[in-house]
Amino acid sequence: MQPLKRESNWKRQIKRNKWLYVLVLPGFLYFVIFKYLPMWGIVIAFQDYQPFLGIRQSEWVGMENFTTFFSNPDFFRLLRNTLLLALYDLIFFFPAPIIIALLLNEIRVAFFKRTIQTLVYVPHFVSMVIIASITYVFLTPQGGVLYDLIAWITGRPVDVLSSPGSFRPLIIIQMMWKEMGWGTIIFLAALAGVDTEQYEASIVDGAGRLRRMWHVTLPAIRTTIVILLILRLGNFLDTGFEQIYLMTNSLNRDVADVFDTYVYTVGITQGAFSYSTAVGLFKSVVGIILVLGSNKLAKKFGHPGIY
Repeated sequence: MQPLKRESNWKRQIKRNKWLYVLVLPGFLYFVIFKYLPMWGIVIAFQDYQPFLGIRQSEWVGMENFTTFFSNPDFFRLLRNTLLLALYDLIFFFPAPIIIALLLNEIRVAFFKRTIQTLVYVPHFVSMVIIASITYVFLTPQGGVLYDLIAWITGRPVDVLSSPGSFRPLIIIQMMWKEMGWGTIIFLAALAGVDTEQYEASIVDGAGRLRRMWHVTLPAIRTTIVILLILRLGNFLDTGFEQIYLMTNSLNRDVADVFDTYVYTVGITQGAFSYSTAVGLFKSVVGIILVLGSNKLAKKFGHPGIY
């Protein structure tokens, strides 16, 4: 009789919360259709996949695609470029939303605070194609405003768009301008939950704004920072195909080629579907290892982690 009772409770719960399940359904279907079902295609990384034969009839080659990739002379160049961009992202871009959120949290004039928030949120809704076009217009040697300004300050023309040394800083600056405002939303939400009594007690103890920020605000959002850092490490090797592709040219290609653009080049333009899938699977495995490792490390230091 106990199983029947459980089934009855289960059905009762669904009936009671049916509209909540309806709201969840679109998101659930999205992940099933676009995230989980495509995972079946991973098997072609171990095949010599031929589109006309399909997955079932294509020849199995085992780890041959991975061996070819790791022995490719381009592997270490791609790995270096991808890791450097990922490290720049982690060092410069990841802390930026935290700093912006802390600064916004200190603003007491509501109108001014909302205005600043709106200004830093807006770039998130601008297409990367538009941002690349704006960058080109400002930095082009053919009359770019910033190009002329840099030449006037330094006393010599600097072609930032074509310089290999300027590529990575330019990519990070674009990312920070576009996304750091949007990233502050989560941290501002976390800051809204900080107990005001802690601030009042710190003021009584004579703590200034910087000390309150360091000893009250940051500890209150530390768990949020750790969780977002772990999730960010899962996409450590995802440098963003669209942005890199748009900013790449023949002069900076040596430092601009990353795994994402390489997958597009060999997979779409050259038709090496199995080989490019093996490269993508390598990235995914590295991401899983980083997430599991960082989550375990976070728990070791007393943080909850993501699971």
